[in-house]
Amino acid sequence: MSDLLQGLPMPDFSVADPSSRDGIVLQGVTKSFQGRKILDNFDFTIERGETVVIIGRSGEGKSVMLKHIVRLLNPEAGNVWIDGEDITHMNTKRLFEVRKRFGMLFQGAALFDSMTICENVGLGLKEHSGLSAEEIRIRACECLAQVGLDKVEDKLPSQLSGGMKKRAGLARAIAMRPDYILYDEPTTGLDPITSDAINDLILQLQAELNVTSIVVTHDMASAFKIADRMAMLSGGRIIYAGSVDHVKKTGHPVVRQFIEGSAQGPLSVF
Repeated sequence: MSDLLQGLPMPDFSVADPSSRDGIVLQGVTKSFQGRKILDNFDFTIERGETVVIIGRSGEGKSVMLKHIVRLLNPEAGNVWIDGEDITHMNTKRLFEVRKRFGMLFQGAALFDSMTICENVGLGLKEHSGLSAEEIRIRACECLAQVGLDKVEDKLPSQLSGGMKKRAGLARAIAMRPDYILYDEPTTGLDPITSDAINDLILQLQAELNVTSIVVTHDMASAFKIADRMAMLSGGRIIYAGSVDHVKKTGHPVVRQFIEGSAQGPLSVF
């Protein structure tokens, strides 16, 4: 843990029996790259049905945390529990079944350039659902309509604006009807109006699908609008968590500096 956090109160997210809990439990997760600990005995719990926004500076491990939740990365120590199942040492067949319950909106939408929007949205269904080509097309068009995209299914990603690509990526994320959606910087690179439209979509899908959402973002306007609960990652751990109102009013010096976007404070500018 960095020196700037020494002496500050640290929240306790340890869980006595993760196997009896719904939702996501990360317990004691540690991960290093090139000798630097990115996650350091990391504990956090995400309840079913809530939208949790994770904030923090670049390089603090927010995306690394997301990758551990679906075991795209394996921890050096610790465990990750999904609805009472420890996925850390789960066999590949069972892990793939668990992953089907997750949708992911990547930072750059991550659409395949050579595939139509319909093919992009329906890719997971084609690989895992057993639906016919026509059924997949119908489902893909339904998902596109759900995110406000009509008559784009036969276009290529290069024919869409940045905001439309994000919407198409979100349609793909919900195509498998997931229980969980992971958002990695959903408003990055978008103008404020388009960003707010994406925020509204996140809220709409939360209400319509009753999914659990985990959102990583630097966009404080977005974070304050969509979150049920916010948490700040710094020094490899969650150093603060609370409701939007609590975060807005907190006197925690590190959180305060970050949400105000100030160069003055305990966090170093460089």
